[in-house]
Amino acid sequence: MRGATHAKWAAGAVAVALAATACGGSDSGAGAGIVSSSWGDPQNPLEPANTNEVQGGKVLDMLFRGLKRYDPKTGEAQDMVAEKIETTDSQNFTVTLKDGWTFSNGEPVTAQSFVDAWNYAADVRNKQNNAPFFADIVGYDDLHPASGDPKTTTMSGLVVKDPKTFTVALKEKFSTWPETLGYQAFSPLPKSFFTDHTGWLDKPVGNGPYTVESYTKGTGMQLRAWDGYPGPDKAQNSGVDLKVYTDNNTAYTDLISGNLDLVDDVPAQQLKNVKNDLGDRYINQPALIIQTLTFPLYDPGWNKPGMEKVRQGISRAINRPEITKQIFQNTRSPAKDWTSSALGEKGGFKDMCGELCTYDPAAAKQLIEAGGGLPGGKMTLTSNVDTGSHRTWMDAVCNSINNALGRGPVCTVNPIGTFADFRNQTTSFKLTGPFRSGWQGDYPLIQNFLEPLYYTGASSNYGKFSNPEFDQLVDEANRDSDTARAIGTFQDSEKILAAQMPSIPLWYQNGSAGYAERLSDVELNQFSVPVYDRIKVN
Repeated sequence: MRGATHAKWAAGAVAVALAATACGGSDSGAGAGIVSSSWGDPQNPLEPANTNEVQGGKVLDMLFRGLKRYDPKTGEAQDMVAEKIETTDSQNFTVTLKDGWTFSNGEPVTAQSFVDAWNYAADVRNKQNNAPFFADIVGYDDLHPASGDPKTTTMSGLVVKDPKTFTVALKEKFSTWPETLGYQAFSPLPKSFFTDHTGWLDKPVGNGPYTVESYTKGTGMQLRAWDGYPGPDKAQNSGVDLKVYTDNNTAYTDLISGNLDLVDDVPAQQLKNVKNDLGDRYINQPALIIQTLTFPLYDPGWNKPGMEKVRQGISRAINRPEITKQIFQNTRSPAKDWTSSALGEKGGFKDMCGELCTYDPAAAKQLIEAGGGLPGGKMTLTSNVDTGSHRTWMDAVCNSINNALGRGPVCTVNPIGTFADFRNQTTSFKLTGPFRSGWQGDYPLIQNFLEPLYYTGASSNYGKFSNPEFDQLVDEANRDSDTARAIGTFQDSEKILAAQMPSIPLWYQNGSAGYAERLSDVELNQFSVPVYDRIKVN
């Protein structure tokens, strides 16, 4: 199979994007040209291959540049450190680097910088969250066995030819593999990462437009523009002060009172006020984020013959337009497929769910009855409730289902206190009813919204859906060098998701932000993250 990616689990934009955490300050303290912005402490140390949540990703995007970078507006994967990536068979690639790239400590960025970083990421002993991104490379299984110690220290599919050139051999054809290389897991690493790992973690050194001046866990990080940055996207400000908040309402209050410059997650409670408070300084735009309900198909009650009709019926019982309007104030839009509207039609977004994602109480009731009814006559929805507005929308979804069936409170909510506990139950396959499962894309490809979540055995397939025809179509699409045809094949795989409904698409989540009058050129990229290097301080 294609490397089962372990993407930013959009607990969804929810524990990651919606969960700014920690305590807010009362004074921005930002100096001339410095942007002060809300932040949440990263889940893990800031190693590129170990960071798979948004808060850490924000920092890595300022500290590193990889072979490619995604254009903030179009999402196009553009060459950055790469001069060119060539292949004749979509399986063996030659990567050539541009001249002049260095890390901020003066060390040159070489082919070895990438190969060493990728081997470190794949080595099972290093326990890197993003290791599965390298599973496509020949030799990965020897370096990252399912059990036991690795047989080697490097992947045989990576070979350094000279300081500017290395080759990559993949296990199978993967025509869009170069387009994945803008993801931060593929960043290069300096020698200091390996020679003084503890020191590097305290003050990471990268090759991006910013350097770390200081970092106090639980409080914040100060980043400063690197004058010697060799890339084309030099910082347009003097630096960024990231401030940790436990409550994004506090961050919003600090913004309104002039003690903070930028909030990149406007809290749901403030959505009714934000336009009056900020006017044109409020950003609300589509992002590569989808929220779904996933069924635990490892539970026999949800996976017996006929239950696909029950799952489809539950989908038809959810009034998406009303929920997105009333609760989310149109910062969400009803889902029509299993990907993201931010991909656009060219990227594969299309109404693949059709009437199965359209609210129809009568049809919902008929489908559920035809499939044999809810397992045991009832169902529970599970999510963490420590961030965002999960309890509110889950109650609304259950009310919608209960009203459609007309049998009383057969749908109830199972709130879990913390995201960590929720994730533990999800990843240990202990849930007995549908659970919230958001997804924020790692890169703007339709493949990233389908394979990691629904391919048999994929690392984020927490419902344990398995369908040989789906797997075959994904493999076929990955091998196809004709992009338009490959997208069509991926869409064919979505038809199987519609027929089986292993998860229910709920809504696409927008990126939202608000900023102070002293800032200009504030943008969010397709991942809903501020493009910090473009922000100007007036």
